[in-house]
Amino acid sequence: MNNIYGYVRVSSMEQNEDRQMVALNNVQVPAKNIFMDKQSGKDFDRPNYKKLIKEIKVGDLLYILSIDRLGRNYEEIQNQWRILTKEIGIDICVLDMPLLDTRNGKDLMGTFIADLVLQILSFVAQNERENIKKRQVEGIAAAKAKGIRFGRPKTVLPDNFPEIVVKWEQKQISITEILKLCNMSKATFYRKLREYHLTHK
Repeated sequence: MNNIYGYVRVSSMEQNEDRQMVALNNVQVPAKNIFMDKQSGKDFDRPNYKKLIKEIKVGDLLYILSIDRLGRNYEEIQNQWRILTKEIGIDICVLDMPLLDTRNGKDLMGTFIADLVLQILSFVAQNERENIKKRQVEGIAAAKAKGIRFGRPKTVLPDNFPEIVVKWEQKQISITEILKLCNMSKATFYRKLREYHLTHK
């Protein structure tokens, strides 16, 4: 007997998979046959997707809500679709795109239409991913132009840091007192101490 599977992907741990799960429940995919990954769609190096590939067999049916849940890399989506439908021999149904249902139109025209739609949607998925990255880069550049700094704030040394170093080296002051005076962690102090010695040789 052929089995029904579902695949769910969200890009991060914070994102919600409920919409995809509801869609799969509506087509009666058994809960035990739903595989989910919480990571980027840039490639297919995902633990649960790999488990799914090992479990499905010829004649099985795989549901996904939309093509970008499968992935966002144009060439990778095309390659995985070929592996799933041609090499393994399963059917795929993309729920929000009825034309991408390999159970329908298995004649030459149906296959041609499905392949064409897949290419278009795969391209759109990758294009959107590249646009997101481009907007992120542009946003960071604009923020930097406005003087917004990224990363950890730079540690500002107290004006009397040279005196503190002397007292430390003469064992007149404890590390605990130093950290309070300088308002920094032990690791930061030792790093600043090395930098200080390098510039005051």
